Formats: sequence, C-alpha cells, structure tokens
Amino acid sequence: MSIRFPRRNTDPDSVPMFASLYIRNYRLYFWGGLVSNTGTWMARVAQDWLVLTILTKGDSLSLGVTTALQFLPVVLLAGQAGAAADRYDKRKLLQVTQTCMLTTGLALAIPVLLNATAVPLWYVFILSFLTGIAAAFDAPARQAYAPEMVPTKLIPNAVGLNTTSFNAARLIGPALSGMMIAWWGVGWSLLINAVSFVPVIVALALQRPGELHPAKKMASHKGALRDGLRYVRKRPRIVLLLFTIFMLGTFGMNFQITNALMATEEFHLASDGYGFMGTIMAIGSLSAGLWAAKRSKPRMRLIMIAMAGFGVAVTGLTFAPNVVVYSLFLIPAGLFSLTVMTACNASVQLAVEPEMRGRVMALYMAIFMGGTPLGAPVLGWVGEVLGARWTLAVGCVSAFITVAVVVGYVARSKDFDWPHKAKTDDPSFDYLNQSETELQCR
Repeated sequence: MSIRFPRRNTDPDSVPMFASLYIRNYRLYFWGGLVSNTGTWMARVAQDWLVLTILTKGDSLSLGVTTALQFLPVVLLAGQAGAAADRYDKRKLLQVTQTCMLTTGLALAIPVLLNATAVPLWYVFILSFLTGIAAAFDAPARQAYAPEMVPTKLIPNAVGLNTTSFNAARLIGPALSGMMIAWWGVGWSLLINAVSFVPVIVALALQRPGELHPAKKMASHKGALRDGLRYVRKRPRIVLLLFTIFMLGTFGMNFQITNALMATEEFHLASDGYGFMGTIMAIGSLSAGLWAAKRSKPRMRLIMIAMAGFGVAVTGLTFAPNVVVYSLFLIPAGLFSLTVMTACNASVQLAVEPEMRGRVMALYMAIFMGGTPLGAPVLGWVGEVLGARWTLAVGCVSAFITVAVVVGYVARSKDFDWPHKAKTDDPSFDYLNQSETELQCR
C-alpha cells in the first residue's frame, strides 16, 4: 500500500530566500546573532577540548556529563521559561538572558586564560549548569520572538534564516577555534565567545518596538505549563513533530560528543582537525538552512525523507574507514539533520496560537535540547565501554526507528490533518506583495 501525506495547494510553495532581511528589526537581530553564534561554536569546541584533553586526559564520560549539565535546565525549567516567554516582553527577556550568558562565559574564560590546567572539573560543571539556566529561558523566548519580527507568511523564512545564521557560524567557529587552540590555547576561544554576546545585546537595543508584532501577553496564573501540555496533546501533528525532534536531539544530534571521540580515539587528530570536522559538517547544515528559507510550507513527507537520509549518512559515518570518508559523510549528515530541525521548528511555530507560542516552544526546546541530559551520558558511557563508532550506531538506529513510527502512524490515520492551518496574514504586513524598493525603505 502506498503512503500519501495530505497536501494543500492554496499557498505559494516558496518565498524569496532573504525576504525577512528586508525587515529592519529582523536584519539587526540576524547579524547580531551571526556574531554570537560564531562565538558559541568556538566555545563548544574549546570547552570539549578543555574537558577531554586537558582536565581529564580522555574521559568521555566527563565530557558527556558536561554536555548534560548544560542542557539539563532546559528540562527542569521548561514550565517557568515558557510562561516567562508568554508573559513578559521577549525583547527585554532576551537582553537579560544574553547578559547572563556573557557573564558565565567570562567566568570560564578568565581562569582558563590564566592557567587552564589549574581549573577544577567541578568548576566547569557548575558553569555549564549556570549557562544552561540562562539558555533555558533564552531558548523559548528566542524561538517565539522570530514570529514577532516578521509577518505570519514569513515565519518559515525567518526560521530558515535563523538556521542559516547558526550554521554559517558553525562553518566558521569550529575551524577558527581549532586554529586558536593550536596557536594560543583554549582560553582565547572562550573569551571570544563571551565578547560575542555584546552584538546581540546591542542589536536588541537598536530595534524599533513599534515595528514588532507582539503576541497577546498571557495573564499570570498557575498551571501555565499544564495549559501548554493540554494544548499539544490535542494536536497529533505537533505530537509527531515533538517525537521526531526528541529522537533526533537525544540520540542523533550529539556530534559534540561523537566527533570529539572519533577525532581523538579513531583518527588521532589534534585540535585543528577536530575543529575542521565541525566546519565540514556545517557545509551541509548551511545548505539546509538556505533551502529552508525558501520554503513556505514545511511538509511531513520532507521531514521523514530527511530523517531517513540522516540515518543513511550516520550509517556511513559509523563505518567510515578513514577521516576523509568520515568528513565526506558529515556533509549529508549536516544537511539532513538541519532539514529536519528547521522543518519541525517552522511547522510547530505555524501550528500554534500566538499567545501559546512561548509555552509550546519551551516544551519543544525541552524535548529537543532536554533529551541531551539523557543521551549525552549514555553516549559517553557507550563510547567508554564499546568504542567511539558505537556512539554513531545509536544515532542511525534511532533515525530509522523514528521514520518507521511516524510513517506507520500517518498511514493508519485517515483523518490526519497535514500540514498545519496557519493564521491568515494581516494585509498591512503583506511584505511579499510589496516591491523590493519598498521593503528596503523599512
């Protein structure tokens, strides 16, 4: 029996790739985010290298614990973070969270610059957890803020460009960090990360609040998280998206650990080689972000094809005989994983009411990023006991299980409504029907 995902043809299939950048508020946010994301990727490589090669001399379990502590607050604080995103001004909330992450970044960078070998592992654990607390409130606010900068029909475009910014930084950050570690040491990469939060804070300050489209604020009451859970439970398409992103985030997207283990244990690379792996993978990720920016209607069929492609790519990584073949498979792995991420993100953003977006996106980020505290220590243990390649095998098996479950559900659900029914746009914000000159004047 052939499986067909329902389709709708009422909307155009694509929008101009850089349409959201014609909007001044989004343009400021995009460029500030690009600088900050570059620093973030530099710090990820530097922190992994600090823990794995300087503080523990190859303890993959400690690396997994460090990663888990950074993402654990996303789960623990999902209710409070989602409610805060719906209750308070997202722009001001982001200024606070970004300032907090600047502070924790400096708190790690300064002692590492002074004497990296003297930094205790527990200190890195504590700062990872504190950074995670700030990130827990930052993530849903950041996810829900993009739709307030652009009209409804440009939400997938804005999400795709956010992913492009993130992965353009991913293209630059790891390689730059690897070279800096080799030349000057770990501390300088960590310091650049701390300073990189400044452009985002400045960009948010320069935005024009009158040109935003803020959602209706949620009234303060108990049970805000329960409201979000009830809302999602009644919408099977969102549940399937959350299941997909959980499997990808928990067992598939742990390249922070798998690449570090493969670089050190299998291929015996130095820091610049490890950083180069992240850059190679970002080629595929950047392509996925640009492709997503052109799509106005993410479809379930696209998500499942990309998830299957990710499984195939990670299978290739698992059995790669050398670093050249491994690097080549990193490109489609980045392409397919980011296609799944951006399509799921845009679909959830469009499927929820604006006043519920913060709570639902908090749940989304808790499931996607919060799976890491479960997956990272498990993968660290698998790498310690069975070897680096088995950490990748877990990812490819989970991808194929996800495709089987979702496709099986959709095949049996005759009334499955896909894609989402998005809100109609306010004609006053119909940017796509305006000329490029009019857009640039904004």
